[in-house]
Amino acid sequence: MAKSATLQVSGESGVAGKLKAWPQRTRNFLGDVRNEMRHVSKPSRKEVLATTTVVLITVALFGVYFFFVDLAVGRAVDELFRYFTR
Repeated sequence: MAKSATLQVSGESGVAGKLKAWPQRTRNFLGDVRNEMRHVSKPSRKEVLATTTVVLITVALFGVYFFFVDLAVGRAVDELFRYFTR
């Protein structure tokens, strides 16, 4: 986590204080990023294949579902137009 959101430099506030605190805040942020990147791990090939398969199956199922929903709503709207244009 970040050590501090604000940093006071020799009692100054406002724009001058923020400008003077910028290098230290940037150094702290980059240090935090480096620390977090050490915790990142690369997934194995088996995990990538498993999650890719799940995503492809899910996308296919949603595609079929929305095809039928679109078909039903489209026909319902067509019927409404025919009913009100008689």
